[in-house]
Amino acid sequence: MRLGSALQLILALTFGSTAALAENTQARFLGSFHWQMPQRWFGGFSGLELSADGRQMTAITDRGRLVLARIRRAGGAIEGIDVRRSFPLRGHGGAPLIGQIVDAEGLAEASGGTVFVSFERIHRVAGYPEPSAPAQALPRPQSFRDLPWNGGFEALAIDGSGRLFALPEDVLSPDGEIPVHRWADGSWSQPFGLPGDGDFLPVGADFGPDGRFYLLERAVGLLGFRSRVRSWILTDTGGLDERLHLQTDRRDHDNLEGLAVWRDPEGRIRLTMISDDNFLFFQRTEVVEYAIP
Repeated sequence: MRLGSALQLILALTFGSTAALAENTQARFLGSFHWQMPQRWFGGFSGLELSADGRQMTAITDRGRLVLARIRRAGGAIEGIDVRRSFPLRGHGGAPLIGQIVDAEGLAEASGGTVFVSFERIHRVAGYPEPSAPAQALPRPQSFRDLPWNGGFEALAIDGSGRLFALPEDVLSPDGEIPVHRWADGSWSQPFGLPGDGDFLPVGADFGPDGRFYLLERAVGLLGFRSRVRSWILTDTGGLDERLHLQTDRRDHDNLEGLAVWRDPEGRIRLTMISDDNFLFFQRTEVVEYAIP
């Protein structure tokens, strides 16, 4: 997401921070790694996938670049990130994406290696069998075209059956639910919604090794960013057993937008998140990790 007001961000990042978490959180903070690189394409990370051992990383940027990297860990904590290769995302004709069609936001990786990316502005989802391959665009129903210009599919996840779930950032149904769009059997449907909140908006999603659907949400205010993570068991008709795992205070972290969920060697569910610095000098790219007992 490209935030419209630089002044709002400056104010948000100027004031002090408290490191308190909400009382009903279940996740424990493990650490934050400040990631920096000199390349001009670096920044704006909005989608994240990790391997089962948490060491291989796939990420995308708002400017349409797919990044493959290796995470170096010491005692489980991140001590470095080494980029192996990066690729500009391409359109269906094979040319690199440019202009309004380049705003990549959500990321999901299928078991066979195909990477799916959701895009804002020109709202759509496309598959990439190989990082440098032309896009294989999925159909765009009218409901996609009706999404807000800068409030489309930031959250994208794929389940064990290969079904895609896409959630718009800034849309609520009349009864206050986040509409869930599902790609299965060659078509899109909108089978149900999940409970929404006017302050926290969906920005990232993943299915964990426990089969639960995890949703990263973000709230923006003059005093900074807040993030929270909830999870559900998804059925064909809705979400069951809602759990709040994490809710941060203002400026605990930067603008967290990408989420990967995996199981660490201690057997804990680990939430790994990456921030979108909007390519602004006063923000930072950080990779943040929490563990659920």
